[in-house]
Amino acid sequence: MTRTDIHHALGLHMHQPPGNLRLLIDTNPWEAEEIIRCYERVPRYALQYRDVARLHVGFSGVLLEQLLDPEIVDRYRHIVDIPAMLQGYREADNIELIGMGYSHPIFPLIPYADWSEQLALGRARMEQVFGRAPRGFWPPEMAFTMAMIPALVQAGYDYVVVDGVHVRPEDGISDIFRPYIACHEGVCINVVPRDRDVSNAQESGLNPRWFRDEVLWRTAGSPRPDERRLVTTWSDGENGGWFRQTHEPSGFFGHFFAPYMGQVRDGTCPIIPVRLADYLGRVAPTAYAQVQTGAWNVGSTSGEDLSQWAGSERQREAVAEIARLSARYWQLMRGSADATARCAEPLSRARRLILEAETSCFLFWGDSWIPHLHARTHEASLALDEAEIAIVQPSRADAIGLGLDGLAE
Repeated sequence: MTRTDIHHALGLHMHQPPGNLRLLIDTNPWEAEEIIRCYERVPRYALQYRDVARLHVGFSGVLLEQLLDPEIVDRYRHIVDIPAMLQGYREADNIELIGMGYSHPIFPLIPYADWSEQLALGRARMEQVFGRAPRGFWPPEMAFTMAMIPALVQAGYDYVVVDGVHVRPEDGISDIFRPYIACHEGVCINVVPRDRDVSNAQESGLNPRWFRDEVLWRTAGSPRPDERRLVTTWSDGENGGWFRQTHEPSGFFGHFFAPYMGQVRDGTCPIIPVRLADYLGRVAPTAYAQVQTGAWNVGSTSGEDLSQWAGSERQREAVAEIARLSARYWQLMRGSADATARCAEPLSRARRLILEAETSCFLFWGDSWIPHLHARTHEASLALDEAEIAIVQPSRADAIGLGLDGLAE
């Protein structure tokens, strides 16, 4: 029997750590070309199948800043016209843009005081670049904790995508093919579980026939096979040979996405692509769930904890250093307006460096990438030292104004 109540939310996650596009074009131009072409394909295929394609794309704020950098635009011009590419995303209204935070941080590991700024800056950058603000949120590395819910709602988000293995429905029946409501301290948000297994296939390679058969089989065996089913698949959109394949007929878009959309267009596919904001607007969740703190599975880790990013002593020390610097920053910010005005520039510099240091990649790639984090925390510490000196030592002009010019020598 052909089912018409199976809906598919397809998501792609895009992120590069600060300065990486410049580093790659300098040191590995072929990899740089592979990556930039991944970003360009999305709006091109979305517009080609505008009548049927529905997909979600998330960008980190630090990646968008790199794509706006005139030097990056110029150095990649022989490969991709980046401004035209970004315009394609603006025009493709069948792409639902997803927020991810400014520097792609592991939210459960960074100071709570930094959450609101990471969320607000990331969302503002999306709106600046694409002309529309995201309604949904993808936690970087899928690292989620229920304590994030009030901050997400305050930032303007309606829903959050989480790894389905961490969802604990209140009725005790594990069902990842429907959305839920999750609440923390009286604040609630819609939660969309990701299908980990089919997402793994999306990341590594699949074809439309396998996808259709797998989705039909999985939903038929789900706890509520006769109800409307929402299958959510999400993966990196620029990592791995499958997405970076420059021979498009052999990669994600040519081998899977285009024929999949062709089948949807001609009515031979029983699965309906959807945008989550539209779907949740029509099918408001009614069931409640708790979400266990965790992340997605990477390498040999299960995602049941955050050991991939804070498992080693050096990783834990780096996380602790970020916390110390953040606390110093906020202590200075709680000072008088006059005092903080005297050190506005070093405070601003420190803030940018602290937020950049919270980028998940600096922790994910093990001890070899921690020096990138330390380079930022070191400079942030110096900037905070400069700010503290400016606050406690009035300038010569201030001293003269107070009749204390002799003390300003």
